[in-house]
Amino acid sequence: MPVEAEPVAPVDDGRRTGGQRTVNPPGARSRTGGRRRGKHLAALVVALALVVLLVLISLGVGARGIPLGTVGRVLLHDDGSPEAIIVRQLRMPRTALAVVVGAALALAGVVMQAITRNPLAEPGIVGVNAGASFAVVIAIAAFHVTGVSGYIWFAFAGAVLAALVVHTLTSGATRGHHHTRLVLAGAALSASLGACTGILTMFNTTAFDSYRFWVVGSLENRGTEALTAAVPFVVTGTLIALALGPSLNALALGDETGAALGLRVPWVRAAGFLSIMLLCGAATAAAGPIGFVGLVVPHVLRLVLGPDLRPLLVLALPGGAILLLVSDIAGRVIAPPGEIEAGIVTAFIGAPALLWLVVRRKEVAA
Repeated sequence: MPVEAEPVAPVDDGRRTGGQRTVNPPGARSRTGGRRRGKHLAALVVALALVVLLVLISLGVGARGIPLGTVGRVLLHDDGSPEAIIVRQLRMPRTALAVVVGAALALAGVVMQAITRNPLAEPGIVGVNAGASFAVVIAIAAFHVTGVSGYIWFAFAGAVLAALVVHTLTSGATRGHHHTRLVLAGAALSASLGACTGILTMFNTTAFDSYRFWVVGSLENRGTEALTAAVPFVVTGTLIALALGPSLNALALGDETGAALGLRVPWVRAAGFLSIMLLCGAATAAAGPIGFVGLVVPHVLRLVLGPDLRPLLVLALPGGAILLLVSDIAGRVIAPPGEIEAGIVTAFIGAPALLWLVVRRKEVAA
């Protein structure tokens, strides 16, 4: 992969002023890069601080409200009080799962939009959600699995298999049509698996009763097992995605241009697809299908940071955690003493955002 060399001579920017060309001083580009890196660092610090604040709020909000001071005290010292039990055993795993799942979905959204070069793409487009849903129904109907700890592995296997099918169907496409075939194959597979899921739940009431609580996308009562199972896959997918930052920037210029720059386009696409599989498969298996996180977060970050994918990939992690934490907290506050699942709240947030993007980007093909 080509490496950009440091400028060793004044750079002619091609502009004319009063009939003479203006020349940037040697340090102008480095100063601009320094300001940009400072902006990215400041955004990262603010995002991480906001995540910490939302985590504390999440630990204190619920059917029984706990002051932030008490939350901090029981986090530092488990005194066995009812507040400590609620915070440490009930809300801490849920909050940690919200951070992990939100970060994974947002990062997968950035990679997905970079690979397809479609600003409206989101992780569910590769059939991950449909595959996981179908596998959960199979687990319930055929193997009588009803607990989250039992069907999380079925959900992950279904998500990965569905994504592999889509990748296989698109692997022979030409460079110019790869992303189009990817979207079409993902939509077709999702529709087919959705129909199969609907048929099974229609004739199996037990499967329907268990499945309907999982399919809305919820962080409640998942326990530490779902978090423990998801973390290794999310970490692996995150490392792959972050390593692909420079390559995805080159791919954004087009397949032909990327290949001319020495980029191995098929390998970059395969690695990006692998990261999406790991991130989305683990997140969907742990919390159910939660939509719009991978769509909304990348667009908000582009408005703030610009098109460079390297900071977008990094900031997507706290950005996704922020969105899902806000959705989970809002779901607990909106309808007390009950709550609304986080997947429903993200849909309320994401659906208007999607409509706005469709109207704003009329040039995107339907």
